[in-house]
Amino acid sequence: MNNALSSLDAETLYRQLLDALQVAILPEAHLVGITTGGAWLAERLQHDLLRKKPLGVVSSSLHRDDFSKRGMAGSVATKLPFEVEGAVIWLIDDVLFTGRTIRAVVNELFDYGRPQAIHLAVLADRGGRELPIQADVAGVRLNLPPSQTLRLTRDAQGQFAFSLEG
Repeated sequence: MNNALSSLDAETLYRQLLDALQVAILPEAHLVGITTGGAWLAERLQHDLLRKKPLGVVSSSLHRDDFSKRGMAGSVATKLPFEVEGAVIWLIDDVLFTGRTIRAVVNELFDYGRPQAIHLAVLADRGGRELPIQADVAGVRLNLPPSQTLRLTRDAQGQFAFSLEG
């Protein structure tokens, strides 16, 4: 990892995100993780926030504007074990970059109904937006060159770390 990111500790950022969401998320809201890293985060947040509402997982695969290049390889099906119509939803993702994944996920959610509100929480907002999408809550906001890829990893004990490529 380069010098600017050598101190980027995913576990510390997770705790900051957890603290922010304890204040921001109302009891009636549902957590929905975006596959894959966002789903990992949402699962852990669900546990740590002692949430009783069912946890959802949403895939961006069917609504991506680069579907012809990416296809369905490795995608996880959307699972929303609650009524989306009228729901307050907190989308959880690991890294926010261009905003295209979030656009695709919002389209996927609307296939299931019209939520009352959709909020976004991310572990890292790395800048480089191509669409007018922003996180309501972010563990960290930084700027990375488009040539670099920031990925969240998870070990066997469920601990998070970042890897930087490029």
